[in-house]
Amino acid sequence: MTTSLTKRPVAADELQALAGRAFGAGRRAASWTELTGGTYNTVLALTLDDGRDVILKVAPPPHLELLTHEVDLLRTEVEFYRRAAAVGVAVPSVLAADFARDLIGTDFAFLSRIEGVPFDTVESTMTLAEAAAVRREVAAAAGRLHAVTGTAYGYPLRGSNSWQSTWRAAFGAMVDDLMGDAARLANVLPASPERIATMMRRHADVLDDVDCPALVHFDLWDGNVFVNAHPAGGWRLTGFIDGERAFYGDPIAELCSLTLFREIEPEILEGYAETAPSPFKLAGRAARRLDLYTTYLYLIMAIEGPTRGWHSPERREFELFLRGRLEEQFRRL
Repeated sequence: MTTSLTKRPVAADELQALAGRAFGAGRRAASWTELTGGTYNTVLALTLDDGRDVILKVAPPPHLELLTHEVDLLRTEVEFYRRAAAVGVAVPSVLAADFARDLIGTDFAFLSRIEGVPFDTVESTMTLAEAAAVRREVAAAAGRLHAVTGTAYGYPLRGSNSWQSTWRAAFGAMVDDLMGDAARLANVLPASPERIATMMRRHADVLDDVDCPALVHFDLWDGNVFVNAHPAGGWRLTGFIDGERAFYGDPIAELCSLTLFREIEPEILEGYAETAPSPFKLAGRAARRLDLYTTYLYLIMAIEGPTRGWHSPERREFELFLRGRLEEQFRRL
């Protein structure tokens, strides 16, 4: 299991109380197991006593000192699923969501199970053509998602500094919050938080090209993409999970996680062009925007470790890898 300070243990009696609250008094979980993949929420796969298979997600305790943007993320995830489903994007159905915090002191939600397996666990068994077909399908689904728009830009969190009327203001606040976290957590980065924020602001003018707050998942790496083998051959997308990192902003930002630590494959751009609300060319000012978002994502990944209690040699090695990636991004900026 991936250990993290953010994962709240759920005792058997608590689990039964949650099932009763969500599905009616007397309804119980017949069996359950904790899932090992995530690093933020506690996630359990349950079979109810009526035979239904469901997923339970339990948010971290509210008192934890997390990154500034990590407020009410399960609420964001529920909003993401409901809005994504409305435009035909395959995501878990929200069976019940409870934000009263009177049973276990934090938010929880029950979701339907997505069929299939994470893309990253089976990609090595695919041919190059099969993997390319999946990536095209994933990108096309992302294009449909970006037809969903918000009333403002930024993270849809209570009291978020990033909830702004322009994307320039929203993304600037997102960066400022994150650099505040870096200073607070004393993370060692390739440059000071002040210098990084100044470097990012130098390119703020390109953010003015964004004129519609699209719903962006921002965590569509291969582990959050589920696929199934198709009876006629090949593999098919069955859905996206883990929408808690979503924000309203520039749809180009989706490419950061869609192509995490990789060059952008042609099939990603082709699939996205099939369904995107508006055409774009990933060149010039658009490419500079993507550099900003990629830098932001790498900074999150480099900074979050202390809030999870990650201090292992493997974590230090990963942070060294991220440092190299960030140095490359800083040169690009």
